[in-house]
Amino acid sequence: MNSEIQLQPGPVMLDITGIDLTETEKEMIAHPSTGGVILFARNYYSPEQVSSLVDNIRACRKGPLLIAVDQEGGRVQRFKQGFSILPPASYYNAAFPHSEHDAIEMTESAGWLMAAELISVGIDFSFAPVLDIEAGISQVIGDRAFAANKDQVCSFAAAFRNGMKQAGMAAVGKHFPGHGSVALDSHLDLPKDPRTLDDIRQHDLVPFWHLIQQGLEAVMTAHILYPEVDDKPATYSQRWVSDMLRQELGFNGVVFSDDLNMGGAAFAATFGERASLALGAGCDMVLICNNPDAAADILDYLPIVNNLESADRLVTMLHRTTYSRDELFASARWQQTAGLLNQHSNNLIA
Repeated sequence: MNSEIQLQPGPVMLDITGIDLTETEKEMIAHPSTGGVILFARNYYSPEQVSSLVDNIRACRKGPLLIAVDQEGGRVQRFKQGFSILPPASYYNAAFPHSEHDAIEMTESAGWLMAAELISVGIDFSFAPVLDIEAGISQVIGDRAFAANKDQVCSFAAAFRNGMKQAGMAAVGKHFPGHGSVALDSHLDLPKDPRTLDDIRQHDLVPFWHLIQQGLEAVMTAHILYPEVDDKPATYSQRWVSDMLRQELGFNGVVFSDDLNMGGAAFAATFGERASLALGAGCDMVLICNNPDAAADILDYLPIVNNLESADRLVTMLHRTTYSRDELFASARWQQTAGLLNQHSNNLIA
């Protein structure tokens, strides 16, 4: 009989400092409250290196572990050399001004390509697609949004997610309930959106509702305060996460917090309190990035509990297919899609 205990995914996703693991990082990944690792550009040197790093990360833990990255395209693409360069989300619609069908088809292909290339090095998922609506206000969102029209955001985000799903990757819609209508950058400050719930419901929530109806696997919350709805930022708000997202929109997938090291998360003083508030509001997993001491504080602060409901949701984020980069590059779909995107990326650069 195998006496090893398989750990369920814990509620914390943390990061690492370099292209290999330190002994301290190995211990933190093995902690019962850890459930995931997010990688950044600093962790990437080559496809071969990152694939080996992923294997080493998984070897630290007896049980499933989520490994993620931000690979939206445009300004937010962590792995570049050896990967297809993806345009920002706003580009797909602009690339085919006279044919939305062709634009949607290209968006779906890009979602597939992004996901397939990440899976080929062992990554489970990217935090994509962005479901925010471009309102000409938020510079931190800007061209990361698919469109300024909510119905177009629905169409293009659904296409991108469909491509990810075809590759075997779960999607994460962000930033709930909507980041496009505030000027401040939640990485640095706590933005306040003065609109009423009805205004937000009829505008920003529409893409979330649309993709949830199609089976969206996960959502990431926004560090934004909506004072007409609740006195806590969305990440810490049971009103937003439990009442609106879970009950009104009927979402039964994974809820991730945005990074608790961001300025917008400083509503709560200590990092332990931030994590506790987010989990208490209904998040399944909290992210803590670019602050190893804060990650250690959170792991020490949180009680070690077995939340089987959250753990069952979290394991659905593991990638569902496996193939090598050689197999991927030999496929007709990769060759066709990579060639088309490369052509468009060259046009974008020009």
